[in-house]
Amino acid sequence: MGKNKSFGENFEELDDRPAARSTAPSLADLWNRRIARRGFLAGMGKAALLATASPAILSLAACDETPKAAPDDIFGFEPVPHGIDGDHHVPADHLSDILLRWGDPVVKDAPDFDIRNQTAAAQLAQFGYNNDFIGFVPLPFGSNASDRGLLCVHHEYTNDDLMHPGYPADNPASFYTQEIVDIAMAAHGGSIVEVARGEDGKWQVVRDSEYNRRITPLATEMTISGPAAGHPRLQTGEDPTGRRVMGTFNNCAGGITPWGTWLMSEENFNFYFLGENADETEAENHSRMGVPGSRSYPWGHFHKRFNLAAEPREPNRYGWVVEVDPLDPASMPVKRTALGRFKHEGCENALTKDGRLVVYMGDDQAFEYLYKFVTAGKVSAKREENASLLDEGTLYVARFEEDGSGRWLPLTFGENGLDEANGFTSQADLMIETRRAADLLGATPLDRPEDVEPNDLTGKVYVALTNSKERTETDAVNPRPANLWGQIVEIEPQGGDHASTAFAWNLIVKCGDPAFPSIGAEWHPDTGSDGWFACPDNLAVDAKGRLWVATDQGSGWHAASGTADGLYALATAGGKRGTARQIFRAPVGAEVCGPCFTPDGTALFIAVQHPAADGAKNYKGFERASTFDDPATRWPDFEPDMPPRPSVVVITAKNGGPVGG
Repeated sequence: MGKNKSFGENFEELDDRPAARSTAPSLADLWNRRIARRGFLAGMGKAALLATASPAILSLAACDETPKAAPDDIFGFEPVPHGIDGDHHVPADHLSDILLRWGDPVVKDAPDFDIRNQTAAAQLAQFGYNNDFIGFVPLPFGSNASDRGLLCVHHEYTNDDLMHPGYPADNPASFYTQEIVDIAMAAHGGSIVEVARGEDGKWQVVRDSEYNRRITPLATEMTISGPAAGHPRLQTGEDPTGRRVMGTFNNCAGGITPWGTWLMSEENFNFYFLGENADETEAENHSRMGVPGSRSYPWGHFHKRFNLAAEPREPNRYGWVVEVDPLDPASMPVKRTALGRFKHEGCENALTKDGRLVVYMGDDQAFEYLYKFVTAGKVSAKREENASLLDEGTLYVARFEEDGSGRWLPLTFGENGLDEANGFTSQADLMIETRRAADLLGATPLDRPEDVEPNDLTGKVYVALTNSKERTETDAVNPRPANLWGQIVEIEPQGGDHASTAFAWNLIVKCGDPAFPSIGAEWHPDTGSDGWFACPDNLAVDAKGRLWVATDQGSGWHAASGTADGLYALATAGGKRGTARQIFRAPVGAEVCGPCFTPDGTALFIAVQHPAADGAKNYKGFERASTFDDPATRWPDFEPDMPPRPSVVVITAKNGGPVGG
């Protein structure tokens, strides 16, 4: 671990470092070229434009147009001001309640949380750490119930230095024991928790629910399906079949399918492997995925599957999308290898015009790619008939062009150089080495593509590009070097069909403070001094079509914005397009994740992870390392013997109506 840096800060640095390889032009270069072309087109008469412009340019022009009129009620709440302190904040006409905290009991007979006597056995039954994605499955299934449902919550990683007393920042290796490691493993993965709204309007956990469940890398066995299942590159000493694997970890943004299953995305799995690689045939593959992590969790000292000297193929069993059935607590989760292997962020989905499912996914590292998977079969109204739907289909990677058009390139064995001449012997190889296959196709490298959110009202798709601090060359979709602030891309599938392999694209906002022209931020002029934001991460769309954006500035918040992370509503259409307003501000050191609405929009669940962790040294008045015994905040309990705890917050409007008005 880096000196005097938290777990999160160390790992965050690695997200910003691109994997070395040659790439296609970046989105920033494309954007700059496109702006130049717009200037040229602006000098042409309308008739000349219509006569000479390509279909892609015409599609782009249509995408850029916005109506003159805009609804007056796009924001039905007063903005939360920028700032930073130890608590969270919502507008005066909204309420916020802590629903779930790290350590809260989840499964039946789970013990109460005892911070001074943690055990792995207890943690396996309690709410995990660093809650990220939140999905809501209404109960009964098939209804649009908004007063009872299942929350499906990711637990991305652990901040071990904030979880345990006595953590030695100068020599962390000396701290770990088998039990400490197992506690961390038990705190990863995910939780399924039934929640219900009481007669008083308050949400509560249903403690004795038959659905409540923990998914962990310590104790949850999973099966592997799809093209890579059983392949020799997934076979290990512990699993010679290549079809069974223990657990999932580092799960970031995810999704819920139309048939009510939960898609868990495995992101920075490389941080969990250590040791010398014992299989040279996997050297290039491991290098492209950053295995082993330069700063890794020490799990490999206690569980040999995380030690490359003992199990060099084990990393190939992570970096997938995992499908979990929250309605069947006895079901075994399945890793769906047809959706590719990379640092998955987001599995939100939409239907094609002919009824197939499209899953959109980002690869969250600097200069990585945007993907979508289109199923071969159609979604059935009979739930059980969708059990294997995600095992067959086509995985695509995005190529953006400077004229505002784009293409989805198929990652199919035997096509476009994805063959034996380039080291691929089957579709399984392509899925195991998805990044390398995308490199060969000339996909467009992006500024950390994180969550991807389709808008069912408009058919458009939004992509959060968080930042890329190490960018030097720019293009149309990544237009700024040393990009501390990020941008949001809007994609319009051709013909309004998510199955189309052609699209038009645009940047709806370029993030950062518009008061400083050198930053190059672009917002609607009505965005107030407290409305703009930096580093968009997780996304959600509400019934009005507003895009809700959760931010993650990490330890660089002081440079990116000078304010805490938060949740913002962003207008995407009409005269207010590109206008933002903050509805929630997080406590110091935390990021906001997983915004999720009930079907009627009257409750908004958000995840606040790693409070007190990131950038404590830049928090005025604190200005030192944050630790278990001396944290930058003790949110949300504010008790002298309790450290900060990642938590799920539920936001409601005081008038009982939709959140945000």
